[in-house]
Amino acid sequence: MKYDFESVIKREGKDALAVDGLGMQPGFSPDAPKEGFDCIPMWVADMNFAAAPGIVNAVRERLSHPLFGYFTPREEYYDAIIGWQKSRNCAEGLEKKHIGYENGVLGGLVAALGSCVKPGGNVLLHSPTYIGFTKSISAAGYHIILSPLRKDKDGIWRMDYEDMAQKIRDNDIQAAVFCSPHNPTGRVWSKEEMERAMEVYRTYGCTVIADEIWSDIILDKNQYIPFETINEDAKQNTVALYAPSKTFNLAGLVGAYHIIYNDELRKNVEKESKKSHYNEMNLLSMYALIGAYSEDGAEWLGELKEVLAENVKYACDYIREYFPDIETTKPEGTYMLFLDCRQWCEKNNKGMDILLKAGWDVGVAWQDGRPFHGEYAIRMNLALPTSRVKEAFDRLKKYVF
Repeated sequence: MKYDFESVIKREGKDALAVDGLGMQPGFSPDAPKEGFDCIPMWVADMNFAAAPGIVNAVRERLSHPLFGYFTPREEYYDAIIGWQKSRNCAEGLEKKHIGYENGVLGGLVAALGSCVKPGGNVLLHSPTYIGFTKSISAAGYHIILSPLRKDKDGIWRMDYEDMAQKIRDNDIQAAVFCSPHNPTGRVWSKEEMERAMEVYRTYGCTVIADEIWSDIILDKNQYIPFETINEDAKQNTVALYAPSKTFNLAGLVGAYHIIYNDELRKNVEKESKKSHYNEMNLLSMYALIGAYSEDGAEWLGELKEVLAENVKYACDYIREYFPDIETTKPEGTYMLFLDCRQWCEKNNKGMDILLKAGWDVGVAWQDGRPFHGEYAIRMNLALPTSRVKEAFDRLKKYVF
């Protein structure tokens, strides 16, 4: 490979929540490992790989000029987004006016809700649910109504369209959050599935807020289709939220963007986004996005996905062979596993707290999946050098399961 995805980079003391945050937030962060074990960070959804060289070079070049005053976004910023979306996602008709900056996907989500949901109103989400949705929506004063995803006979997560319609109708829901690819299950939705979901949303007048932050991390031969492109109804009633942060490990630089084709909807969302005066672009994050959405970034991403696909296959095969009481579905996108440990807990008469702690003690810093609405769930980040993934599963086999 041209790029380095094998080196184990020490992150301690370099402001990394994934390792320096262990034990700091009980109930959220894993405990630090016992003496004799180093930490294998598998909880926070960032990657343990160096950023693409094109990103580092773009930021370094800008840093060579020593003034960092007020600025307006460069045309290259918008051109990079338009080019990336067109070449990778076949987004035709995308223009600069359709793109707006957001400090983060969750901030964009709250702004979008403020534009179309009455204060204290209800919002539809699928369950399992990303913990960031739960926290940000509740903190903003809205009420979450969950429509559960259900596994079919092949273990594939599916939407329950009848349940969605009933929940929207019975709870006077004005907006729905659609996560594509889905976090934490890793589903990459087909066009037919999204069309059926949009028919439900359209019937009841729901605005769709599509979190598409994982859209670049599609594994194997699965195909991602932007929700806003599936038909004209979706195009006119969707607030789509993107960021380079998950794809290129840039969460610490802050910076996301929305794509909204409907002029009136976009005006209302941007009005909400600007209310606090905190939703302003960072100069260096602008250059980081330009560097990411480049030929170098695309080439780096191609190799990254090969590594992630290998890690996912290794983990799923290992679980199937050595941990038969742990259930998981191979993710089609993202770099996260969502484990169902119910059978193991019941068979061994142990609770989730004991199981989680057993992993933490030996340095496997996996994440409690219960806040994601999985009663017996654990979420695992596989965006590490393959050697570290193998070490983590060897420790689980030797000390935990």
